[in-house]
Amino acid sequence: MQEQTTLNPIERQNTLDATVLHLLITDCNHRPMAVEEIERSVGKAAIDSLHRLRVGGLIHQLENFVWASRAAVMADEIKD
Repeated sequence: MQEQTTLNPIERQNTLDATVLHLLITDCNHRPMAVEEIERSVGKAAIDSLHRLRVGGLIHQLENFVWASRAAVMADEIKD
């Protein structure tokens, strides 16, 4: 039997933030994306995640639309 590890709240937030940012960076056909679209993809917690990413400078938001910042896209490109 495998042991399942339980993520602490910070790890859960980090995982969610990475998932949301990944959506914005890799889904080029849908940039900018509607907040509601992201919410449908990852759940209600997306609102908090978008706030953290915006405050951190990784995304931009105009009304109900968000997109990855240039710095976030470049960081994703150079990590590969």
